[in-house]
Amino acid sequence: MKRRKFISDTVAAAAGTIVMPVIIPSSVMGKNPPSERINIGWIGCGRQGRGNIMATMRFDSARVVAVSDVDSNRMALGKKMIEDFYSRKTGSSNAITVRSYDDYKDMLLNKSIDAVMITTPDHWHAQPAIEAALAGKDIYLEKPTSLTVAEGRLLSDVVRKRKIILQVGTQQRSSPQWRIAAELVRNGRIGKLHTVKIGLPGDPAGPEAPEMPVPKNLNYDMWLGSTPLVYYTEIRVHPQKDFDRPGWLRCEQFGAGMITGWGQHHFDSAAWGMDTELTGPVSVQAVAQFPKSGLWDVHGDFMSITEYRNGITQITSGSYPNGVRYEGSEGWIFVTRGAYTATASDPVTVDKNAKALDASDPKILKSVIGPNEIHLYESDSQQGNWLDCIKSRKEPISPVEPGHRACTICLIVHIAMKLGRKLNWDPDNERFINDDEANSMLSRPQRAPYGTNYIKM
Repeated sequence: MKRRKFISDTVAAAAGTIVMPVIIPSSVMGKNPPSERINIGWIGCGRQGRGNIMATMRFDSARVVAVSDVDSNRMALGKKMIEDFYSRKTGSSNAITVRSYDDYKDMLLNKSIDAVMITTPDHWHAQPAIEAALAGKDIYLEKPTSLTVAEGRLLSDVVRKRKIILQVGTQQRSSPQWRIAAELVRNGRIGKLHTVKIGLPGDPAGPEAPEMPVPKNLNYDMWLGSTPLVYYTEIRVHPQKDFDRPGWLRCEQFGAGMITGWGQHHFDSAAWGMDTELTGPVSVQAVAQFPKSGLWDVHGDFMSITEYRNGITQITSGSYPNGVRYEGSEGWIFVTRGAYTATASDPVTVDKNAKALDASDPKILKSVIGPNEIHLYESDSQQGNWLDCIKSRKEPISPVEPGHRACTICLIVHIAMKLGRKLNWDPDNERFINDDEANSMLSRPQRAPYGTNYIKM
């Protein structure tokens, strides 16, 4: 596969690229004429992305026209899924021909593509998002926003400078109970907020895994990307026969475990109610159990405490029910997903009778937010909101800077887990105070030619 450095004259290079247009008659594709549709490329055709892309395609304003993946089998399945969807929708067996790209950088050169959905493994989030922003593409980016605080800051700066519409996949913001809980807290229905308790699980340890031959359908070097070169074994990467939970989620080389995997959802939602979306804590401390053997090495059970300038203490632990509990001087509110799971393989037990929204007094939940009180951004679809904002150029419900800030909390908690001591954090400059060891963990070495360090702005 030919690799290209994504340089600052990408747009000029793209101007010379010949693109064969995909033509779909407006009579069979819904109410939006072709000129009003958003052409979307899908990068990373795995487990999480399949649900996201299906949720996007149900909107007439979207037209998914391209796929890219380093696993050619998954890319082919993604292409087929999209083409089958449009065939069912239109009643035509040849409604659309989806283009496939072994290298997403080639997709970004396609001027007919307006936006990209990035649903790659965690270590491949920031780099393609930054490159897409430099190419002028709007972006839907799965969480966590970045692998490190340093690359997350770069991503947010580039996206905002280029005025790109980036929607982070923190879809709890588009479920009504999370907004309602945050509004009630922000409007003082539980008095003065002093404590937020967040329930998050850990991951189990895994077995030892011997080296295996790299499948012919997988570009393993590119899959590893900026992370160190290590031998291939299937449970380090993803299943070859299905879309069950991939092993990379439990390897620190590619992420931080559940603290980022689910943590960004809950930290983002909590910040909504705490009114701390654009800042962060001033101190963090954590304890965690880590596996002593086996391939999977992310954290298991843990507890963290983060303190904020406004006097709020946030405590996160697997011993709490999964969700966010706001505690104030006059009561509490608890919010969770209820019976919802993102995928069938989510590693938590779901109580189908769980209340998505609960409070110390039922009257709190019946309180009406008045016209002169705080009303938060309302959305009923993370993907639909993204598409609407691409057209209107208004900020989406989960924009890049709050996303980066929520991810940063996950990452500094993880650093505190590793160091085992209280750390003082400067949220304005995004640095630990007087702690060179902790600050050295805000970035990672990157294996050339991959990584945000090798993007020319």
